[in-house]
Amino acid sequence: MSLPLRTVEVAGVYARPGVEPPLGPSRLHLQDGRIARIEPLAQLPPEARHRIALPAPCNAHDHGRGLRTLAFGACDQSLELWLPALAREPKVDPYLRAAVGFARMAEGGVALANHCHNTQDGRALLQEAEAVSRAARDVGVRIAFAVPFAGRNSVVYGPLEPLLAHLPHGDHERLRRMRQPTRTLAENLALVEAIAALEHEGFQVQYGPVGPQWVDDEAMAAIARASADSGRRVHMHLFETQRQRRWADAEYKGGLLGHLDAIGLLSPRLTLAHAVWLDEADCALLAERGVTVSANVSSNLRLRSGMPAFGRWLDAGLRFGLGLDGMSLDDDEDMLRETRLAWHQLQASDRQDRFQPAQLFQALCVDGRRSIVGEDGGGVLQTGAPADMLVLDTQQIVRDRIAPDAPELLELVLARATKAHIHQLWVRGRCIVSDAACASVDLPSLEAALLDDARARHAAEPPDAPAIARLQRALRMHLGCC
Repeated sequence: MSLPLRTVEVAGVYARPGVEPPLGPSRLHLQDGRIARIEPLAQLPPEARHRIALPAPCNAHDHGRGLRTLAFGACDQSLELWLPALAREPKVDPYLRAAVGFARMAEGGVALANHCHNTQDGRALLQEAEAVSRAARDVGVRIAFAVPFAGRNSVVYGPLEPLLAHLPHGDHERLRRMRQPTRTLAENLALVEAIAALEHEGFQVQYGPVGPQWVDDEAMAAIARASADSGRRVHMHLFETQRQRRWADAEYKGGLLGHLDAIGLLSPRLTLAHAVWLDEADCALLAERGVTVSANVSSNLRLRSGMPAFGRWLDAGLRFGLGLDGMSLDDDEDMLRETRLAWHQLQASDRQDRFQPAQLFQALCVDGRRSIVGEDGGGVLQTGAPADMLVLDTQQIVRDRIAPDAPELLELVLARATKAHIHQLWVRGRCIVSDAACASVDLPSLEAALLDDARARHAAEPPDAPAIARLQRALRMHLGCC
């Protein structure tokens, strides 16, 4: 179906931010999901004199949670203690859950996202995926849906018995049941094909082995083969915490990444989330294989995981994107704030002389995008490119600038821009955010409906808070956590 021609007028076009100087006053023509042409303007409408256009940001790793984790009592703490608290989340309407999560991302400037799906009901994954597919279509954010594979080491890495020694006998059987996989490998592979039937321009399927500590070797090898055969991408957590790294080093004497390479998993189709605890050899191997990683700075701070070794990544030429992980520092899903936080972390590394705004926007708009949709010519603003574009109103950003060249506008954007400055977000030629508010769906109404649903379900089926607390206390003793 042909889409109507849309035009956008701006004072500047950052076609490749940091690489090329911006174009001056311009009118961008958008048609059929692409940039039809960029026309210079001799005269700019007054309302557009502070607007600039940039390639749309991409969220390289997220979970699309409509309910923020603090809302249901999963307070920030080390990852291994935080994970049991996710059982506090009430089971809600999966469409509301996804639509609210995606609309908030859109208001934060996100045009495309890797959605690492957390199931509410392991036997209803197909129905949940259908709801996510509808939500992606309605909101307009382009979503890569990682179908979750898991099956080992639930609750704790390695044997369960040492942990059970810190728990009353009444909890033992429940935790043993948690160790039983919800679905078989064959069922998971079949679900990937069933969910792929729901694909559309804004929703495509990836394999989602949750993490090597939670997915057995047979499943990993099957996913590697299936990805090579189908061309589908793979999205996986890796080395988010030091404990995960220690487990992997003990479990795979020749090295986990060497094992994953031997079974064919390391390829340009693979994205690894977090990757905080990579060493130099890991970075070199991943870069050689064309793997992309997702840096999740806010999440790693909130869950005490550590910071990515950006210097090693840069030395190895390892490409990476930026992800919110559903855990932005201010719980505001603001991709512009997250970009600034990553920028400061990168500048604090010992490689700041080789990391300039061009590399930051490469991560945010190009490499992160590749991890979601592959190579599609996007992440730049030029004729023929996908019409995925962020338009910022810079009036407040430059309000106290004394000289027009001190500092340059792009530096001010990096230092100050937030989602409050978003004039428009365009995805495939469709304006889904206007004047800092989602224009594709009624987010306030969706949020109200989601909260009503969550509160009702929480009252009807309250979480077993004492059991969760007992498990967290046992994990502290078992892991030596403070």
